[in-house]
Amino acid sequence: MKQLYCHAQVITMEEDKQGQIKTAQAVLVSDGKIEAVGEEAELQTLAGEDCERIDCGGGALLPSFIDPHSHLTALAQTLAYCDLSSATSFGQIVEQLVAFASKKEWKQGDWLIAFGYDHNNLEEKAHPDRHLLDQAAEKIKQSKGVSLSIAMTHASGHMGVMSTMALEKLGVDAQTPAPEGGVIGREADGTPSGYLEEKAFIERTAQLPKPSKEDSMRNIEQAQKIYWSYGITTIQDGLTKTPEWELLHEMAEQGRLHSDVVCYVDLLDHRDLAVNNPDYTGRYRHHLRIGGYKIFLDGSPQGRTAWMTQPYEGGTDCGYPIYHDAKVREFVEQSVKDGRQLLAHCNGDAAAQQYLDACRGVENVASIRPVMIHAQTLRPDQLPQLKEVGMIPSYFVAHTWFWGDVHLQNLGKQRAENISPLHATEELGIPYTLHQDTPVIPPDMLQTVWCAVNRRSKGGHSMGEAQKVSVAQALKAVTVSAAYQYFEEKEKGSIAPGKWADFVLLSENPLTQPPENIVNIDILKTFFHGKKLYDNERKEDNL
Repeated sequence: MKQLYCHAQVITMEEDKQGQIKTAQAVLVSDGKIEAVGEEAELQTLAGEDCERIDCGGGALLPSFIDPHSHLTALAQTLAYCDLSSATSFGQIVEQLVAFASKKEWKQGDWLIAFGYDHNNLEEKAHPDRHLLDQAAEKIKQSKGVSLSIAMTHASGHMGVMSTMALEKLGVDAQTPAPEGGVIGREADGTPSGYLEEKAFIERTAQLPKPSKEDSMRNIEQAQKIYWSYGITTIQDGLTKTPEWELLHEMAEQGRLHSDVVCYVDLLDHRDLAVNNPDYTGRYRHHLRIGGYKIFLDGSPQGRTAWMTQPYEGGTDCGYPIYHDAKVREFVEQSVKDGRQLLAHCNGDAAAQQYLDACRGVENVASIRPVMIHAQTLRPDQLPQLKEVGMIPSYFVAHTWFWGDVHLQNLGKQRAENISPLHATEELGIPYTLHQDTPVIPPDMLQTVWCAVNRRSKGGHSMGEAQKVSVAQALKAVTVSAAYQYFEEKEKGSIAPGKWADFVLLSENPLTQPPENIVNIDILKTFFHGKKLYDNERKEDNL
């Protein structure tokens, strides 16, 4: 079956000899792959009479966006949780927890799980504690007649708070030691305050109850649709463990994945998933594949747990590492030996240096295209080291908007204005990508492009004029370079003959819009292998 995408401003993301992005009027597709790109009249003749015409209404047709780092299954989980992202005070947290509980039926001892609070956005400028959650639990008990255990996750996913009943169920008391790479908050007498950080938090949340298998798969289907609504057709599951793999594997076998999903399995405890599933490594099977491994090397800069070489402002703390150097080197060597890509979460410059040092000297490390996830505070002297080892930084540049004001407070002006050093990376010819770390923030690629081009904080502060990039460069980071990160540059990332017909149709051409208006461009349609996944005008019909 042939399709002619016509009446369009086609932005191919292919470059001419002068480095300018090539444009066209139409794209001819055959059986889900691009056959030709060019003038509409010419392609109409080539297409023949039986070709399906897809009128783009004069909109801008680009290669669909590629998600370089997020967590599909984690987003799916949050769809069943109480959303606290709009809370601006302790009082609102209690109100929202109680309101959420009022809409459901509960049994004694059930878990109420919430996600998305950010202490930086609260009037109190502090994390809540178990006493606040106990207040919410008491109000719920008065209205619903049951006592609930409450667990609440920070927007970053790196920390959270448990109610007293929740702590008891999870076996956290005054004698519980904090694990290496984690913190258990304490009151003056040593009693847990309810606040848990990094490994101490992650280990406990793994014990929380999960929805049924079918409910979980329905949530993943709904999460896919969220990505499509932002023009994304290649989605990452950035920390896959056995439960997540079992869900995704079953969905793939049932034909319930309608776009490409790439998993990065937890190298510490779940390497066996990659070893034991050869049919899913190196290639897609039913739109699912294992792309490689994932490790964490530090925490969050807005939570002051990212591992820095110099202290945070107003203190002596530098955050902390999760592993010793020898363990990180072991991870790198294992990845190269297995021939699998390694993604390492590094926010602080000390964590970044640990990863770079671990890669240096490992033979053939560049062959796996190692990726530094977030790379928030890379220093100028570290950028050439990325090039030396063939490492790709995937920047969370939307931090400039969402937490720019917090970074100014925590890191000081010089460090804060150089987070996500895109221009410096571009100058060195290092390929880089841009991501949202969903569910930390929605997978809004155009907002991320806007952040890369404008670098402005919510408070109106400039977040580093010198590190701005052009719209074309930002778009490249979520198309061409993102495909390269995935070893899929021959199949995706640009509109060219032989590649998949994965497109996003925009209401305006981002290359001709004023930079400040990019965030206002609408996603009209999303196509995957020539099949429409999302239509802004017919949302009820979206797959």
